[in-house]
Amino acid sequence: MRILRDQLGQWVYPVHRLDRATSGVLVFGLSSEAAQRLAQLFKERQVRKCYWAVVRGFIHSRGVIDYPLREEKHKPPASARTRYRRLGKVELPIPVGKFPTARYSLAEIIPETGRRNQIRKHFAHLSHPVIGDVSYGDGRHNRLFREQFNLHRLLLFALSLNFEHPFSHEQIFIEAPLPPEVIDLFNRFAWPLPESPTIAGE
Repeated sequence: MRILRDQLGQWVYPVHRLDRATSGVLVFGLSSEAAQRLAQLFKERQVRKCYWAVVRGFIHSRGVIDYPLREEKHKPPASARTRYRRLGKVELPIPVGKFPTARYSLAEIIPETGRRNQIRKHFAHLSHPVIGDVSYGDGRHNRLFREQFNLHRLLLFALSLNFEHPFSHEQIFIEAPLPPEVIDLFNRFAWPLPESPTIAGE
């Protein structure tokens, strides 16, 4: 917030949040009223969010994860739903644990709800954790990416947001570029790169 405030020369108001280790799109309001209206769009699920992630193993070509998540210890699990599709896969001739090779998938992910750590928890629930996730992931595969590709980060990216502007009502599409070291990895795996607005399953 401080960096953005200094760049714009005015105060900004947060609307939503990302996990600390996740990079990508964040939206801020330039007034408290704008932030409140945008936050209401998020609450009403009127904002379409698209993430990309590298996950362990070969996931299905597409699917829906409908699995309640507990956000706080003293509260019951809340409904949580995530759509995804596989954009690419790779098998590396590197033994990990009892397996002679290591398999990974590139997933495009649309969270339909906004629970804390939802994507990371949901893919861990499928036994396909996000690479680089030190909380819910697999340390052996995280280590492989550090040692083989010099990637010391969570491979989860908030790629884009799409919503109706709360004042002008025009359609807004915001996309964040992938980090250069991740683009290098995708090129190495012959995986696609973002080219145009995309929403999984549409």
